[in-house]
Amino acid sequence: MRKNTARPTDIKLHQKSHLLEIAFDDGSHFNFPCEYLRAYSPSAEVRGHGPGQEVLQVGKENVNITQIEPVGSYAVCLFFDDGHNTGIYSWDYLHNLGANQEQLWNEYLARLEKAGHKRKPKAPA
Repeated sequence: MRKNTARPTDIKLHQKSHLLEIAFDDGSHFNFPCEYLRAYSPSAEVRGHGPGQEVLQVGKENVNITQIEPVGSYAVCLFFDDGHNTGIYSWDYLHNLGANQEQLWNEYLARLEKAGHKRKPKAPA
């Protein structure tokens, strides 16, 4: 963890809206769709073990987080209702996902489209 890492001051899971809300001590505040966090899981299952080994996550439109567990004082492990729970989301990683959310979300959507995947609308709450 970097010396100047922003640390969360509040983490709220909104299961009905499929959002994870995180406020950081640098004043930043992010609302993460669960699909976004699942698509950008830092796990080897998603990122692979090296460049070019990333696995595009498809069909995750309705994925939700069921549990959040702290990992030391530097991260959390997110448990998704599709069984995925191997990603350790450091504070740095979450802050980066928030700061670059629009760009990363658009890249994810573009990769889905290029792969021929049509996103399904969210199921009613």
